[in-house]
Amino acid sequence: MNLRAFGFAGVSGKFALARESFSRRLWLVWLLVILLWLSPLGAIAQASSSIQPYLDRVAEQVSEFTLDNGMKFIVLERHQAPVVSFMLYADVGAVDEPVGKTGVAHYLEHLAFKGTQQIGTTNYAAEQALFEQMDTQFKALLAAESADNAEQAAAIREQLETLRQEANTYVEQNKYGQIIEQAGGVGLNATTGADATRYFYSLPSNKLELWMSLESERFLEPVFRQFYEEKEVILEERRMRVDNSPIGLMIETFLDTAFETSPYGRPVIGYESDLYQVSRQDIQDFFDTYYGPSNLVAAIVGDVSTSTVQQLAETYFGRFQSRALPPTVEVNEPPQRSPKEFTLELPSQPWYLEGYHRPALSDPNHVVYGIIDDLLVGGRTSRLYQALVDDNQVALDIGSINGLPGDKYPSLFLIYALTAPNHTVDEVATLLEAELDSLKTEPVAEAELDRVKTQARASLIRSLNSNQGLASRLAEYEAKTGSWRNAFTEIEAIESVSAADVQQVAQQLFQPQNRTVGRLISAE
Repeated sequence: MNLRAFGFAGVSGKFALARESFSRRLWLVWLLVILLWLSPLGAIAQASSSIQPYLDRVAEQVSEFTLDNGMKFIVLERHQAPVVSFMLYADVGAVDEPVGKTGVAHYLEHLAFKGTQQIGTTNYAAEQALFEQMDTQFKALLAAESADNAEQAAAIREQLETLRQEANTYVEQNKYGQIIEQAGGVGLNATTGADATRYFYSLPSNKLELWMSLESERFLEPVFRQFYEEKEVILEERRMRVDNSPIGLMIETFLDTAFETSPYGRPVIGYESDLYQVSRQDIQDFFDTYYGPSNLVAAIVGDVSTSTVQQLAETYFGRFQSRALPPTVEVNEPPQRSPKEFTLELPSQPWYLEGYHRPALSDPNHVVYGIIDDLLVGGRTSRLYQALVDDNQVALDIGSINGLPGDKYPSLFLIYALTAPNHTVDEVATLLEAELDSLKTEPVAEAELDRVKTQARASLIRSLNSNQGLASRLAEYEAKTGSWRNAFTEIEAIESVSAADVQQVAQQLFQPQNRTVGRLISAE
C-alpha cells in the first residue's frame, strides 16, 4: 500500500474525463507521441554523457513572456503531433490558508469546475439571487447552532434545503467538463497540495483558443455554484480519508506532532470544524488574495506557435486586473531538539512511520536527499526493501515521501513500513535504525551510487516524456525556484553527488533529536 493513495503527498484530484468516449484518431495521436519520444529518451537515459546536451536543446526551445498584469506564460513548441497540454499553476496551497480557514484552497479547487456566469447555468441572475439568500440562511444556521437552539436550526436547515433545490433547477451539471470532452479533451483534472493548486488537461492543438477562453473566464469572475453541495462532498471526503481511515488519522497526527509552528502541520483537506463553517465569502476572499495574475503561471507544451499563444494570452488573460502580491508565508519552525513519538491503537494492520526534518527544495543539497531516498527505498534493490522485506521479512512494504507534505518550505523526509504478520513495529524500527546508521558511518560504494544515479536520471527523463509532464515541471520550477530553467539542471547536480556528500547529508539528517516516530498498533 502506498500512502500517496490517501492524498497525503499533498494532492487530491477529480473530474477526470471518461477516456472511452474519445475518438480512435486521438488515441493514435497519443500513441504517436509515445513512439516518437520514448525511444530516444530511453536511449538517452542509458547514456549519461548525452543527457545534458539533450536537456539543453529542449531548454533552448522554451519561450516565456509576462503580461502587463504580471501573469507568466511558459511555452514549449513540440510539433510531433497535433496535441497540446496545459498547466495553470496557482502558487497557493494549504500552507497559505488563514488560521481557522483550513481547507479553503481545496474547496476553491472543487468550485472552479462549477462553471462561469455563462457556462453551467440557464439563468445566472436568478441563481445569484438565491446564492445571497442561501448565504444569509447559513449564517443564521451557524448562529442558531452556536446558541444550541435545535428547533430554530432545524427550521433553517429546511429553508436552506429548499433554496438549494431551487438553485439546482438552473444548473447544467458538469457543463464545463462536457465542453472540453466534446472538443477532444484529455485528462481534465486538478490537484490541491500544501504548496500549490494545479489545473490541467490536454486538447487538440486547434483548440488552443478554447483553452484560453475557458480558463480565463473561470478565473476572471468565478461563480461558486453549488457551494453547499460541495461542502457536503468535501466533509465526506475528509471522513473517508481521515476520520474513518486509520492511516489517514495516523498521518494527520504525525504532521501535528512533527511540526510546532509550521503551517505544514495542518492537513491539506482541512479540519472538520473549519470545513463546516467556511462561507462562500471566505472562498471569495481567498480567491481575491491568491488568484491574482502575478500569482499564476501558465505552461503550454505541444503543437502551438509561441506568437499565437502570446496574442491569445493578451486577448483573454490580459483582461485580468493587476493585484498586489499575496502575503508571504512565515515559516519559523524551530529546530527539533529531542525525539518525538506517539502511538495510536486503531482497527488496522500495524504501520511504522519515521520522519526527519529536511530543508526546502531550494537547498543546495536537494538532489542529495533524492539520492538518499533512492538508496533507501528506490525499488526492490534498495537497502530498506532488501533488509526489511526480502531478508528479514518483518515488513510487507516499505516506502518514503521525500518532502512531506510539500517541499517549497522546510518539510519532512518520511519513511514508512507496513508490518508483516507475526512481526512488530519495534522490529521494523530496529532494522531501520541499523540501515540508517550504516549510511551515516560507511561511504556508499561507487557501484551502488552509480546505479542510483542512473535511476535518478531515468526518473527525470521519464518526467519529461510527455507534454503534460513537461508543462507540470516547467510551471512548478518557475513558481518554487524562481526559474523554469532549473528544471533542466538537475542532471548535472545528480552527476556531481559523491559518496562523501551522501554520508555528510545522512549524518545531518538522521539524528535522533531530529526524529519523529509514529506507531499504528492494531486495536484488539
